[in-house]
Amino acid sequence: MAVTAVAVVVTALAAVGAVLLTRDDAAAGGPRPFAAPSPVQLADPSRQVLAHYFPPYPISLDNEPAESDYYATHYLDPQGEGGRHAAYGGFLRERPLPRPVSSSPDWRLEDLRTEVRWAAEAGITGFAVDVLALEDEAWEVVEGLAEAAAEVPGFSIVLMPDSTSSTVEDPGALAEAVADLAGRVDTLARVDGNRLVVAPFAPELLGATWWEDWVGTMQDEHGIDVALVPCFLTYDDTNADAFGPFSHGFGNWGDRSPDTNRDLQSAIDDAHARGKIWMQPVSLQDQRPAQGVWDEAENTGNLRRTWQAAIDGGADWVQMVTWNDYSESTEFAPSTHIGWSPLDISAYYAARFRSGEWPAIEQDALYVSHRVQFARARPSGHGQLMELRSVSGPPRDEVEVLSFLTAPATVRVQVGGTEHEYRAPAGVSARTVPLEVGSVQAEATRDGDVVATVASPFPVVDDPVVQDLLYHFANSLRDDGDPPLSAPAGAPAGHSSASAPPGRSSRRSSAMSTGPRATAGP
Repeated sequence: MAVTAVAVVVTALAAVGAVLLTRDDAAAGGPRPFAAPSPVQLADPSRQVLAHYFPPYPISLDNEPAESDYYATHYLDPQGEGGRHAAYGGFLRERPLPRPVSSSPDWRLEDLRTEVRWAAEAGITGFAVDVLALEDEAWEVVEGLAEAAAEVPGFSIVLMPDSTSSTVEDPGALAEAVADLAGRVDTLARVDGNRLVVAPFAPELLGATWWEDWVGTMQDEHGIDVALVPCFLTYDDTNADAFGPFSHGFGNWGDRSPDTNRDLQSAIDDAHARGKIWMQPVSLQDQRPAQGVWDEAENTGNLRRTWQAAIDGGADWVQMVTWNDYSESTEFAPSTHIGWSPLDISAYYAARFRSGEWPAIEQDALYVSHRVQFARARPSGHGQLMELRSVSGPPRDEVEVLSFLTAPATVRVQVGGTEHEYRAPAGVSARTVPLEVGSVQAEATRDGDVVATVASPFPVVDDPVVQDLLYHFANSLRDDGDPPLSAPAGAPAGHSSASAPPGRSSRRSSAMSTGPRATAGP
């Protein structure tokens, strides 16, 4: 992989007082600290890395300037959309990295092409697209992604009809729409020669008979053999027994806290014992102001644990949950507060998952993650606050430094007025220190030389206006110009007035109807 410089700048979004990271499109593929596997190493088609794509949140909703588009004036602003989200501080906490206004009449398709390219460059082999409707914007996104995928060899689209949406109101119409698309594009994922992969979300809500009949309709009326890979809200014997006779494999939506992701091996083993492939959910974090719940992800702890489970457990496929569901704050896509870091970190694990070998660390890098407020904080700007989900691990207030080092190095971390120092080994390792009010910075030195340095542009505050328990990220490879620890960075003030999301439940168990609208936007 070519290592390319990226211009990441910090700007102020005046409309909401939020810190924004913007991006240079030409540098989407890097830099990353490891050597990319060769195409030969990645040639095994049995190892697929999918990212769950949620149509309501594309890069741009309206092709307007970032400071005045729909994201800024309605989704990020607590008073947006007529104040309907004011009770919990606004609709979203962050947004996709904004781009300049496009002059292309096909800007929507161009944005989808950009997202396909970003995903492929991170080792993702396809999007599992949440099919929310068979018409209007939601279906246009499905068709657009199928077209965009044609420009990236090996990238495919898995259709995921959403059992909580209007998509399943008429099984015949769903079968006809899927068959029509499959006949027009060749980027829909197939296995075992020519079996069309369909991975319904929450299929147990409709029951096994509904989906068995639908698979039969696809075969009998359209001549299409479907390889069904249900993505359950809950994987258990009841669902596995019911769907097993007509399914190619199984997966589930998963949880978002290391404590609830302690035993991930048993599901993989059970699916394999039944002769099915297993699609392992890999996740970063989750917070939902509109539903009043959040999960403790322990910085990158949940991300690393779910990736490691897929690798050690012998999962066949991975589903990164999600690429861009900003209403649940589960996004991996390059975004204004997480930047590129979660995607870059995942690229390392995806390379190992697909190739069977850990990539060589070729340059030193530091990835810093932290919240901008304490878990105990009670913001003043709204009354409806999130509570920790009952199944989650306990809350913690810590800064994590995830280091990728070519050789051992001394790492110094400055949080507020406190400096911490420790010796980090070669390879990948994580260390946490207590969160404090103020700025967050880190540097790694070796033999007297600074080999990596990062300053987070997100200050920690003790009196936030809006509750925001999202882990923010910064890293040493993409944030140019960060000063060393000896010269503390003056990060832009604010973020305390950033914004907020609704969404479905952690397993999406209750929520599409009460969560983000299927046709978001103006």
